[in-house]
Amino acid sequence: MSTTQKLARILATRSGGGIELALATESGQTLKVLATSDQIDMLVDELEDILNSPEEPEDHEPPSAA
Repeated sequence: MSTTQKLARILATRSGGGIELALATESGQTLKVLATSDQIDMLVDELEDILNSPEEPEDHEPPSAA
């Protein structure tokens, strides 16, 4: 797995039958992915769970893939 990069911004747009996400890093790299509406709903739910949970000490390990 590659090293963790710091996120600079996220852009989202509808593309055909899906949603295209562009993740830009502080180092200037961009990763584009195409997701379904259901995948975006799951992502939003996951992020809300993280934001609403108590903070844990940082372990500097990337999250395990879902």
